[in-house]
Amino acid sequence: MFRLADVRPAHFLPSLLLLAGGVAASLLGSLTEFFASLFNVLPTLLLLLAGTYCLAYERQRQTFLLVVVYLAYYFLDNQVDFFRANGRVQADTALTFHLCSLLLPLLYGGYALWQERASLSQELLARSALLIAVAAVALALARRYPDELLVWLAQVRWPLLQDAGLGLIQLAYPVFALALIGLLVQYLRQPRPLHAAQLLGAAALLWMLPKVFLLPHALHAMTSMVMLSLAVAVAHEAYEMAFRDELTGLPGRRALNERLQRLPRQYVLAMTDVDHFKKFNDTHGHDVGDEVLKLVASRLRKVTGGGKAYRYGGEEFTVVFPGKTVEECLPHLEALRLAVEHYPLQLRDKHSRPGDAREGKQRRAGGKSSSVSVTMSIGVAERQLEQRQPEEVIKCADLALYAAKQAGRNRVMAHGQNRRGAQRLETAGA
Repeated sequence: MFRLADVRPAHFLPSLLLLAGGVAASLLGSLTEFFASLFNVLPTLLLLLAGTYCLAYERQRQTFLLVVVYLAYYFLDNQVDFFRANGRVQADTALTFHLCSLLLPLLYGGYALWQERASLSQELLARSALLIAVAAVALALARRYPDELLVWLAQVRWPLLQDAGLGLIQLAYPVFALALIGLLVQYLRQPRPLHAAQLLGAAALLWMLPKVFLLPHALHAMTSMVMLSLAVAVAHEAYEMAFRDELTGLPGRRALNERLQRLPRQYVLAMTDVDHFKKFNDTHGHDVGDEVLKLVASRLRKVTGGGKAYRYGGEEFTVVFPGKTVEECLPHLEALRLAVEHYPLQLRDKHSRPGDAREGKQRRAGGKSSSVSVTMSIGVAERQLEQRQPEEVIKCADLALYAAKQAGRNRVMAHGQNRRGAQRLETAGA
């Protein structure tokens, strides 16, 4: 099932910028001596540094993608250097180029779609065995039957495409198409920065291959940027794991701690808690509890007034309002509370879930499934002279949250506000 709601432009942006830089460098007629020297050594440096980095994070797929791209670069670089130096190609250039055009998308797509499921040592052994087997068969055929293999690779199988200006053998295009389709489906099923980088990397390799002998820097620049985009995607996911909550998609506790160190002198912190959350889990199960947290997070993500929401832990969330006062934040927090309260959570069997958002909306409007009401309590505190540190402000917001729960839940209460004042605020919000 596709998860289109989780598709993010940010998944593609780093790779797009890097690959756009590679295209720009490829199209330049000449590079300065510094950049020419840099691109000559960059693929090897990236293989060593990025490969070690990927292995350290147990990203076997990306490690072998780097190896596959580098091997294609290595074999083609020797041919391109000879062509640039002598103005002619070597006797085995056509066979080498055609084999790279076919095996590169085949191995790249295969490794990119090969999920990590076994232990690290088993994965490394299996992937290494596949690479060695394919390389051994290709080299054996190329040495024993070079002419026959070249004829088979270059054979025109679809005459209608012969005059389409294609720069690769015809067999390479369906392999690239299958790889791109598989990677696109993989991304739509599980939107992640790594899957986005793998998809764009395959497209970049398809752009690069027909131009390796035509553009002087296409091979070095695009190979470097594809490898670098894969390494950056691994770093992107490592950041997401450390700073973003996987269930709700909100920034997590570590991101909140860093934000608290960079707040201005004036700010407001709000602590929110889902009312009777344990009851949801005990009555409906943890799946419904997760849906409750996702619902609350979706509302928190849209908080107005310049606030930003973080998942504090469990069913607790924190909203940070830099440069604001409590009086400025209370209307926005009240609107947030009402948005959660007025959104009914539909209880449906997993096997009867709607196929899209429109069908889900129709079911909610038609009342075809039971629903539960989710409410939240909110405690608010502002930085004061007697509470200089963020931890002290959080403690005050926690006390206000506790007071809101003691006052009956489903309300907003500021630190120091008495119960009567909370009731007046609730009446005004209603």
